Amino acid sequence: MNFRHRVFNAEAQRLRRVAKKTMALRVFVGIALSITLVAATGCRKDPASQQPGASSVAEAAGQHPAGGVVTSAQTRFFKGSIGDTLGLQMKLVRDGDKLTGSYFYQKVGKKIEVRGSVANDGNLVLEEFDASGKQTGVFKGTWKTANDAAIEISGDWTRPNGDKKSAFSLQQEPIEFSHAVEIVPRRIKEKNAKLKYEIDVEYPQLTGSVDPNFEKFNQSARSLAVKKVADFKVEMTPEADDEPLADLPGENLGSDIGMSYEVRLAQDDLISMEFTVSSYSAGAAHPNSYTEVLNFDLKNGRPLKLTDLFQPGAKYVQTLSRISIEELKKQAKVAGAEAMLDDDWIQKGAAADATNYDNWTITKQGLEITFDPYQVGPYAAGPQHAVVPYAALKDIIKPDGPLGQFLK
Repeated sequence: MNFRHRVFNAEAQRLRRVAKKTMALRVFVGIALSITLVAATGCRKDPASQQPGASSVAEAAGQHPAGGVVTSAQTRFFKGSIGDTLGLQMKLVRDGDKLTGSYFYQKVGKKIEVRGSVANDGNLVLEEFDASGKQTGVFKGTWKTANDAAIEISGDWTRPNGDKKSAFSLQQEPIEFSHAVEIVPRRIKEKNAKLKYEIDVEYPQLTGSVDPNFEKFNQSARSLAVKKVADFKVEMTPEADDEPLADLPGENLGSDIGMSYEVRLAQDDLISMEFTVSSYSAGAAHPNSYTEVLNFDLKNGRPLKLTDLFQPGAKYVQTLSRISIEELKKQAKVAGAEAMLDDDWIQKGAAADATNYDNWTITKQGLEITFDPYQVGPYAAGPQHAVVPYAALKDIIKPDGPLGQFLK
């Protein structure tokens, strides 16, 4: 063996001895640290005093409260608009300060990819790209948490070069599916030039699941929309003695019906939707609007009734009436004359009659009751809402029913 080989082998043996000693030292240090941590935990008398506060955690993580602290990827759904008329829905996955996702205009339905970031102070930048990967726009705004813990995003959208600026605003929807289920809009759009009417009805559909109960919800939502359209067409079909539309005054705008929806709650086993229906008949003084709801038990595949929420024999209508009247009067007092509500109207429209409580939805804050125009106030006052907290219903809620989860 030549000199070079002997030197090489000697050096290799030396390095192996050093590696063994280093490994032994690491094991020793690891055991020592474990013993120290256990001892420190056992001697801690006041855990609360040892834990850093929310602001300390944010500072340690290098995050500002405005931007929030995200330790793992979170998916959120938003709904809002760009400008005054362009409604859109957006899905964002936030991982640390990184944002990825997509959005689509509700009247178009084609997804547009977005990616960007949110800074520690809440400042947000989202760049959008078309199918070929070309950047087509940019959202710049702020990411902030509202009083109900939902996220709000607002700012300006522009072309990549800064042209065509439009304000945008997005609010987080209470969608909390644990798997890849999304709520997408479907539309029924028709225009009849002869009978002078237009139809633009939107309804929700669940995608991304093969669960038959999810399809049952889809059928219920679709049936609600189809029935609204069918009923409207019947109303628009002229009778033999009806005045021809061509002879109506020139300022007549024709008739129309529209429907939109709002997600109140969406979970793996429960979904609650509120629909706003707006219609106008040619020659009428003003449009008419009213509410429809669809509360659906996804676990058992059936629509929910108000009676499903409460214990047998419970006087839930009386309880809902009492709290709703109190809440409506409180709102009227705060708003003053602008509320256009009076006690007599409230007492009658929110009385303990089951028909006054047809429009209810499930939210995280409580059971929300919607009172349509003319129910507790004049048409000009618009719809009114009262939220009945679950704490006020705890004695009559069915523990194993849909609202049981909110009592924990």
